[in-house]
Amino acid sequence: MKLPLFPLQSVFFPGESVPLHIFEDRYKQLINDCRQEAVTFGIPVFIDNTIAFGTEVQLVEVVTTYENGEMDVVCVARQVFRILSFEQQLEDKLYAGGEVEFLDVEYSADESLRQEVLDKLETLYELMDVPFSQPQPKQFNSFSLAHKMGLSFEQEYELLQISKETDRLLFIKQHLDSTIAVLEEVNRTKTLIELNGHFKNFDPLDFKNFKR
Repeated sequence: MKLPLFPLQSVFFPGESVPLHIFEDRYKQLINDCRQEAVTFGIPVFIDNTIAFGTEVQLVEVVTTYENGEMDVVCVARQVFRILSFEQQLEDKLYAGGEVEFLDVEYSADESLRQEVLDKLETLYELMDVPFSQPQPKQFNSFSLAHKMGLSFEQEYELLQISKETDRLLFIKQHLDSTIAVLEEVNRTKTLIELNGHFKNFDPLDFKNFKR
């Protein structure tokens, strides 16, 4: 399938709302084409000076149109794709495009694994002293909170490419385990630092059997 392409240094996951500020002429044309022809477009992830994977998005609303033609728009992310070919400019268009192949993304996984990930995510938020409302496991998938668990840009990009939900959850679980361990050590160190300088009760040592 050929899609118009709008490369960005960002990762968007299926189901996510995507707010964009449109200011370049080529993308003004793209949004106008989406409005008139109801076409979708792809946002490939620009990483390490390459584009290989991205997410198809659909225009939902043009929120604001400015006098100079710039726009604030809201889109929704749909399917993950792999880029097969890339053209700097589609025929008779200002914007880029290319042939893409949609990934067969699975969303089924064991509910106990979902619950384990949610419990670890709640632990992470507690350590950071941030409120967290845990959703029901059946209402949760690996993409829905991916931006809210401290993944790096590179980790988010890796997660986007994983097709099976079980594998994505295990990837997230590993990240949460390591992050929680670091935060617990930070909190332990913080407690030790706060104790420094306070009066302490030391147990007296018995020197009766002490030898040099």
